Amino acid sequence: MSITLRQLEIFIAVAETAQVTKASKKLFVTQSAVSMALAELENQLGGSLFDRHGRSLILNARGRYLLPLSKDIIAQVGSIETIMSERNDKLVGQINIAASSSVGNYILPYLIGAFKKAHPNALANMLVYNTKIVEGMVLDGNVDIGFVEGKITSKELLVRPWFKDELVVLTAPSDPLANNEEFDLTRDLKQSRWIMREKGSGTAAIFREKLKDYIADVNIVMEMGHPESVKRAVESGVGIACLSALTICREVENGWLKSLKISDVDMKRQIYIISRKDLQMSDALAEFLAFCDVMSACEEENICLSSPWKLQSLLARHSSGRKR
Repeated sequence: MSITLRQLEIFIAVAETAQVTKASKKLFVTQSAVSMALAELENQLGGSLFDRHGRSLILNARGRYLLPLSKDIIAQVGSIETIMSERNDKLVGQINIAASSSVGNYILPYLIGAFKKAHPNALANMLVYNTKIVEGMVLDGNVDIGFVEGKITSKELLVRPWFKDELVVLTAPSDPLANNEEFDLTRDLKQSRWIMREKGSGTAAIFREKLKDYIADVNIVMEMGHPESVKRAVESGVGIACLSALTICREVENGWLKSLKISDVDMKRQIYIISRKDLQMSDALAEFLAFCDVMSACEEENICLSSPWKLQSLLARHSSGRKR
């Protein structure tokens, strides 16, 4: 019998989500891979670990016994990896980052955490502002690099594409629009009340650019300076809003908000990494940018950044490929 760590990770994910579908999304693998690993584990252990109730998988007595043991094993292996990396890692230095709200609050924390775990002697600091302020901070040399989703005007900055994100309309579950699958501009725009991000926000600028032919019909009832404030206002029923799909993953999964794609308009936007053209790049910064390049290779675009599980899985596969 040869039980693998991956089988235990999949078993834990299924136990915590009670569904193969949710476990596959959590681990960033296919449903068939989850089902196969679970079946192999149950076969190796000589019996089932779950009781099937429709689409749900509920731990039985054997599964409840195995769950804490599995978590202990995974934790111990993680501790060994951390200790050994701390002994062997030679990368040192400090990276100063500024990021616009959507990127800084919902993408970079997971990425910086993974970078710090791999390089414990390196230090990464991050400040979060809107796109215009981030551009100014990079230009003035107050930070090394910036992450933005809005347009950059300075010719002194090096602007490199990172990955594409998509803006979606969000509504409260009680809003009649929540019964639709898409937001129809000709049908829904005039009757809607909009909560907008503040001026200087990359999200607001791109929304206005994408809907420039319809902007006269947008009834703005409120402007707010942070995605979380916008989401809370939408939940309360004040109106609807347009934000990055990345910013509302948890709310949509829990049913607190409903997201709608806008029909007949491409709402995808490019996320950029910006730096001064004369920047002297340190080893720590070069390695962090290599981490960022992994995100550009994500086949499912921003889905790999929507949770730490998915990001860790992607980075593990990338690391394994580099070692071969």
